[in-house]
Amino acid sequence: MGAVNTLLVWSATTVGVLVALLGLTSTVAHRRIGLVHLAGAALLEALLVAQAVVAAVALAGGQRPPETATFVGYLAGAVLLPVAGVLWSRTEPSRWAGAVLAVASLVTVVMVWRLVQLWEAPGG
Repeated sequence: MGAVNTLLVWSATTVGVLVALLGLTSTVAHRRIGLVHLAGAALLEALLVAQAVVAAVALAGGQRPPETATFVGYLAGAVLLPVAGVLWSRTEPSRWAGAVLAVASLVTVVMVWRLVQLWEAPGG
């Protein structure tokens, strides 16, 4: 996969889906997010930062996807989105905080797989 590490992609996918399920469970139960949600989001963020470091090293080493600017944009967005989701969900006083975190986590998973597509696209 080059700059997109397979283990990190699958790990981020698994953690992102689990955080989303936790968030949806909280929403259905009419509860705010708790420490378990934050720990899951922190683990997701750590995996994304590790992926960003792997990608940065590959880019610095001369490897390039066909659409480098798009790849870097998706990479930055994927790293920032869980942080934004946590901040928003922590300030949300209603039960919908879990839904906010769930959406942020699922969108992050989609962005991670889009990174794979961008890196492996032909024409580079």
